[in-house]
Amino acid sequence: MLMISFLFNLLLKPPSAANGAAAGQPFIPYNIDWIFPQLQKPSRLWRIASTGVIGLVGFFSKIVIVWLNKTRVHNIEVLENALESRPKGIPLLTVSNHHSCFDDPGMWGLLKLRNVCNKNVIRWSMAAHDICFTNKYHSLFFMYGKCIPVVRGAGVYQPAIDLCIEKLKLGHWVHVFPEGKVNMTKEELRFKWGVGRIIYEAPVLPIIIPIWHIGMDTVLPNEPPYYLRLGKKLTYNFGKPIDLNRLLDKLKASPVSEEEARKIITDRIQEEMMVLKQETERLHSDHLKS
Repeated sequence: MLMISFLFNLLLKPPSAANGAAAGQPFIPYNIDWIFPQLQKPSRLWRIASTGVIGLVGFFSKIVIVWLNKTRVHNIEVLENALESRPKGIPLLTVSNHHSCFDDPGMWGLLKLRNVCNKNVIRWSMAAHDICFTNKYHSLFFMYGKCIPVVRGAGVYQPAIDLCIEKLKLGHWVHVFPEGKVNMTKEELRFKWGVGRIIYEAPVLPIIIPIWHIGMDTVLPNEPPYYLRLGKKLTYNFGKPIDLNRLLDKLKASPVSEEEARKIITDRIQEEMMVLKQETERLHSDHLKS
């Protein structure tokens, strides 16, 4: 019960804090330097603690999303097949929209129990340093949950992006919210170029799976009071893998700068995501009418 209470306190954060952007240099309320070495080379203690946190959060997410809300899922086999059948050493990158503070871990509750509760399978994901890593205890919890502290405003060359590339090099699964924040207004935000750098510099091109979901902000609203709602209609749509092989070959054979390459890749990801968004909106409209 104590762990469940702690989980609630960590996850139900006011989105206003999650979206806070101070002028000038990013403010770092807590020293996160010690976290990266532990994520780079997890110890035996880390692995044991991670097993517990991942198992608890995964099971909790499945209860909330699958059993306590009215969720329609389309094409999740695309992700399940990538998790269970992709060749050894081939990395996986998922990208999705970000409408609620409960998007991650909530959406992974859709996976089979053996995947969502398995620390060796579940994703690595970047999380806002000023929300999830504000003190030692929060930092330990999210670190064991395979979250990587990203400093918004620090650019594409920061330890979080470096670590994502390292995890892909090892053939792991990395998830990215390319909007860079909880998009409370649901406007079309320009995707952050970090996803472009991750793809461009990954030693092996990952399988790239886009995800669009609608309704998560009704489960955990972006306005107070901040608590989980039940019985809401949610729609999840998993797109076909985005094939960037020809684009990457062209970019690496041409004299474009790294900055331009990152932009081109990110723009392509955003184009694919907007197509998926339109399709998901139609599916969600049908869900609401049912």
